[in-house]
Amino acid sequence: MGHGDGRGQITSATDADDTGTRILHVDMDAFYAAVEVLDDPSLRGLPLIIGAPDGRSVVSSASYEARRYGVHAAMPVAQALRLCPSARIVLPHFHRYQEVSRQVMAIFESFTPLVEPLSVDEAFLDVQGVRRLWGSPARIAGLIRERVLDEVGITCSVGVAATKHVAKMASTIAKPDGMLVVSAADTLDFLASRPVRAMWGVGPKAAEALEARGIRTIKDIRESSPEMLERAVGPALSGRLAQLARGEDPRTVETERIEKSIGHEETFDHDILDRAFLRAELLRLGDRVAARLRRAEWEAGTVSIKVRFDDFRTLNRSQTLSEPSAVGQRIGEAAQTLFEQIERRDPVRLLGVRAENLRPAGGGGLGLWDDDEDWRKVEGAVDEAVARFGTATISRARHIGRGDGRGAAQHPKAHGVD
Repeated sequence: MGHGDGRGQITSATDADDTGTRILHVDMDAFYAAVEVLDDPSLRGLPLIIGAPDGRSVVSSASYEARRYGVHAAMPVAQALRLCPSARIVLPHFHRYQEVSRQVMAIFESFTPLVEPLSVDEAFLDVQGVRRLWGSPARIAGLIRERVLDEVGITCSVGVAATKHVAKMASTIAKPDGMLVVSAADTLDFLASRPVRAMWGVGPKAAEALEARGIRTIKDIRESSPEMLERAVGPALSGRLAQLARGEDPRTVETERIEKSIGHEETFDHDILDRAFLRAELLRLGDRVAARLRRAEWEAGTVSIKVRFDDFRTLNRSQTLSEPSAVGQRIGEAAQTLFEQIERRDPVRLLGVRAENLRPAGGGGLGLWDDDEDWRKVEGAVDEAVARFGTATISRARHIGRGDGRGAAQHPKAHGVD
């Protein structure tokens, strides 16, 4: 796995053996930073931090020049500036990233209809059925890289492999601006020496549990007994890791992707102790989440909250709703209930609300009594007003006057299926 800053990069020649491959994983290089450079060429070559300038927000992205100092996404901006004092801070422009993302995805879809976006800056492509049109998978990967650079003006890295798991690992190793091809016959050798942390889906806690038992490479996973793996990471993950370590991954490219969750979170300018203020914030965030659910015609079966305290310890809590809902009042009240169940009363740095277990709106129908009928009408009227006049025209009375300077970094997040 690469270091995230280009060190340890491995790439393939343009004529690399791609026998048995069909999956491409295309990942844009430092996407947010690349778009900012695209729009302002004077930033090229500078260490860039995409985030808010007050130091209390987190890093959304960083250029490779900044990454070489140890800066990475989700790091507090204040810490990033200590690591790289010369960094230039650039406010994020999410609407612009979405716009460029649509350009990139259109290029992918011009090669194959089998495109599965993972986020705004990465996607899987299945190119097996278009080889007669465009050539081998490695050639298609090269053509995609050329067109993204020529037509959009930014670079991407591509992994070419027989499975999604190996393709994603390969694109990471190829970054930045590279291509790595792993033929079907070379898959086991490619995987053998890779660290367990390089596996797609292995988080820090799972990696630590494996390493504590001397399981440090993917080859070690292959050679470990099922019982040892299960003791380390549990029965579900252990079976999946054993399968991936053998190069087996039955997952196909899914063009119809269902959002796994929709959430909003906010980092405050100052650590907040006022419980009433925090409860109001949870309701406001619940309104924002619900509005996005309604626009997408989804309902949430589960509500979760994220609370980060001033010492950066983060707690997550979730609750299943009695009935799926896209009503902001219902989601906000569930978030408030979860918040009250947290015993810790220290100052809060960040709050987040997320809707999970999504399903199509109206799928379950309504019961004899609709407890949310009045709120549903009110929020429907709000949606109509927003559609006509814009998002800043209408809000709950309790929120008026609370927005100025409060949120140092408001990052709406829509989490897709991994």
